Amino acid sequence: MTIEKILDGKKMTLLLEGRLDTTTAPQLEADLKTDLNGVEELLMDFEKLEYLSSAGLRVLLSAQKTMNKQGKMAICHVNETIRDVFEVTGFSEILTIE
Repeated sequence: MTIEKILDGKKMTLLLEGRLDTTTAPQLEADLKTDLNGVEELLMDFEKLEYLSSAGLRVLLSAQKTMNKQGKMAICHVNETIRDVFEVTGFSEILTIE
């Protein structure tokens, strides 16, 4: 998975490409722990994300909890496969999906 970060003031956009699974989730989790300081708005762009596992869901939930304390988080450009994962797991009720 590749992660492209765009920081615009207090807004961070993450462009994720590939698979967010048990192999790549620790990379995203580590990046988020160090990069979210001072960020008030987090946008994750899933346009090129092909797959999302339970390990990826755990990282998203952790990011959502962090952003609830310091601002807001949204996910955009979700494909049908990943949208189905969000629906089945109930994450569609927890996350802001645009």
